[in-house]
Amino acid sequence: MRDYFLRRLLLIPPTLIGITIIVFVITRLVPGGPIERAIMEAQLSGGSTRGAAAGQNMALSESQLARLREYYGFDKPVLQSYVEWVGKVATGDLGISYRYNMPVWDVMASRFPVSLYYGIITLILTYAICVPLGILKAIKHRTAVDNISSILIFIGYAVPGYALGSLLLLYFSVRLEWFPMGGFVSLQFDDLSLWGKIKDLVSHSALPLICYMMGSFALVTLLLKNHLMDNLASDYVRTAIAKGVSFRKAVTGHALRNSLIPIATTFGQNITLLVSGSFLIETIFDINGFGLLGLTSIVDRDYPVVMGVVFLASVLLLIGNILSDILVALVDPRIRFN
Repeated sequence: MRDYFLRRLLLIPPTLIGITIIVFVITRLVPGGPIERAIMEAQLSGGSTRGAAAGQNMALSESQLARLREYYGFDKPVLQSYVEWVGKVATGDLGISYRYNMPVWDVMASRFPVSLYYGIITLILTYAICVPLGILKAIKHRTAVDNISSILIFIGYAVPGYALGSLLLLYFSVRLEWFPMGGFVSLQFDDLSLWGKIKDLVSHSALPLICYMMGSFALVTLLLKNHLMDNLASDYVRTAIAKGVSFRKAVTGHALRNSLIPIATTFGQNITLLVSGSFLIETIFDINGFGLLGLTSIVDRDYPVVMGVVFLASVLLLIGNILSDILVALVDPRIRFN
């Protein structure tokens, strides 16, 4: 097993190179980059410096364009620029943000606590609620508990998170005024007591967490329920009950462990929630997380931040896949990595 995971770890660098080089090339090929935006801004501002060789209706001379290309790193071939970017990343330097004019690490570090908070809480609540609920639905199949919970789950799954967020804001924040309209914390957060800070954070987090959980909530619950029902109908469970094993022990000691295998395989993919988030949910609730940062970086053509977000999300996804393999090996005794 050790050799298997060592090989998986050795596959991370080439996979990262493949992912990042594709995104890097795309950032160089898509129209409307930082140079085009600078030209458009100069034209809108009524710039009068024009060069005969700069083309028609250009507010910047050819020398100014050359300096812009050098500043943004577009004066070199794509492959050479990518190699230089990889060399900087190897030393811990992700570059300077075009928009914020500060290191990319600092830009992401300011958003990381917010995304980490929502990601960890979402993962904990999702599995803490969905696993017991999936077990209950499998045991109480076709009862009122199963039918009512299925209706609620499917309704929640059918409504997109951003649409649900808008509805929750309109009803609970605007009409009932139970929760704040948005933001991570209140403006007077630093002046509150410890208990006041906890209440303020919880009140701001309640509605966004509901929206974050809806997508994976139905998937995990129904996945566990269906596999647990299949295992409960298996011969080995019926044999265990026939030998005198209680139904409770047959569920928890036999069927449940095999039913957790598909849950373990999808756990690694959820690790990306720590940084990806949802830019639509973050926009609705005015949360400055990674999702909103990635969207604004793409819109503003802030390519160093885009590459930084892609790089970090890719690393977490690859590590999450390895964690999924470890969990599968722990849950399923039949798995042996040779």
